Amino acid sequence: MGDNTGIEWTDATWNPVTGCAKVSQGCKHCYAERDWVRLQHLPAYAGREFTDVRTHADRLDQPLRWRRPRRIFVNSMSDLFHPDVSDEFIEEVFAVMALAKQNVFQVLTKRPDRMREHPIFSHSGTCLWVGVRQAAERLFGVDPGPMDKALPNVWLGVSVEDQAAADERIPLLLDTPAAVRWISAEPLLASINLAEHGLHGGPGQLDWVVVGGESGPKARPMHPAWARSLRDQCAAAGVPFLFKQWGEWAPDAAHGIAYEGVCCNWGGDYDNAVERVGKKLAGRLLDGVLHDGYPVASVICFDGRGRAQ
Repeated sequence: MGDNTGIEWTDATWNPVTGCAKVSQGCKHCYAERDWVRLQHLPAYAGREFTDVRTHADRLDQPLRWRRPRRIFVNSMSDLFHPDVSDEFIEEVFAVMALAKQNVFQVLTKRPDRMREHPIFSHSGTCLWVGVRQAAERLFGVDPGPMDKALPNVWLGVSVEDQAAADERIPLLLDTPAAVRWISAEPLLASINLAEHGLHGGPGQLDWVVVGGESGPKARPMHPAWARSLRDQCAAAGVPFLFKQWGEWAPDAAHGIAYEGVCCNWGGDYDNAVERVGKKLAGRLLDGVLHDGYPVASVICFDGRGRAQ
């Protein structure tokens, strides 16, 4: 947890919640579950199963202590909207985000139904942010100030690994008030068509698409056409596109060397064959191009590569 993250689209991670449970095929080889074993020497993880979801009130103030503006991935080791996380604690997390205005917070969930039904988003009028305001005053003795339907520094996103996940989760995301709405298609396990899911640009639509293949010892391959399709859909709609990684598998053109390893030719589609070469060698280039797009909406200053200055 903290500034030392290898996640390409963020600057830091913040984990006020740890532990999770699998809900779909995208969770099958969960990186957070793999990391759980490595973190067993830390008191917050020692002796716990990955499915033991806990909240950590002692971590709530961390973003308030960071002075340099950051993009912060919220709960890289969990899901903020897991059913075992109380409504009250979610409000406390949002209270911190409302107070830490210098940062951008990237929230990613596979449970957008819980997100949409939370009182923060389901109430209307003056009730909308009552719990968040009360949490800020209770925890820190500070009024966060005016709050509209969406905090300007909070980006809400959903993970979608295939068309079924996209069809289920994206409409709920689009129905949730947010300054920026985004999807993480990682691990991308099948082709996804976003035509019916807000990939048109403009208010109330998707603002950002992140795509990546799976990493880890049991990683499943990503067909190059799946990634190209999402790249082309974003280009046509004028939506920023970020290609995060190939993962463990990549086409020969991605690494440019002969490799005697495991190959996947998709049942005879040799033009799109991929080999297992490892995440580092596979890299981030899609057809030789680095795609590092970010949403325009931002409350802090970033350099040309999308990193916080």
